[in-house]
Amino acid sequence: MNDVLTEPRPIRLKGRSFLALALTPELPLDAWLVQLDHLAARSAGFFLRRPIVLDVQGLEIERAELRDLVNQLGMRNVRIMGIEGARSSLLGPDLPPAMTDGRPASDVEVPASENAEKEDPPENPLTCAPILPKAMPSIVVSQPVRSGQSRHYPEGDVTIVGSVASGAEVVAGGSIHIYGALRGRAMAGTMGNSSARIFCRKLEAELIAIDGFYLTAEDMEPGLRGKAVHIWLEGETIKAEALS
Repeated sequence: MNDVLTEPRPIRLKGRSFLALALTPELPLDAWLVQLDHLAARSAGFFLRRPIVLDVQGLEIERAELRDLVNQLGMRNVRIMGIEGARSSLLGPDLPPAMTDGRPASDVEVPASENAEKEDPPENPLTCAPILPKAMPSIVVSQPVRSGQSRHYPEGDVTIVGSVASGAEVVAGGSIHIYGALRGRAMAGTMGNSSARIFCRKLEAELIAIDGFYLTAEDMEPGLRGKAVHIWLEGETIKAEALS
């Protein structure tokens, strides 16, 4: 009997799929990091607790440069979980592991900061490409999304019966319906669905996006804040109007 009770249990390994962002740096790296800093200034916490893959496919850099880039990102609280497209000679135990077989979606071009608009536009704007797991069905979330929580559904609509707190996010391949206040981030149409829409009962969002086109809180129409709002995409412009 004692042998049965003390027999060690086997380790259980389970497969998981996670939503990650793939950062694609471009040369010169110093200029690219400046664009990253502009994004962080406009949307605080954008990369916080978000899994990030560094895509260096075709990037002509040496191992020391790659190590320095990973360190520079770490100093900005951008934690790299893996590196994609790197030559084997670039990798080592002091760097994140190689990643393969990522499923790409449409690129997300991040808007420049207000200060950057007064400067010469960069030749290579910063882009973040979502790497998406296997498609999941549309779903209804019956509880509020609290600060620090994420709800990711790469395909289909997401309905939140409650509010989305500041510091929380909802990501959907289809439309997003929020029957409460939207105080965090809502990103719809992440699979390239430009017809996706966002509905919320009370707009106080930190960031909204449809098909990769973003608006931060500073960019939103002040007269819509606190109101029930319908948000959609026309061409490359996000439109919004109050719901009657």
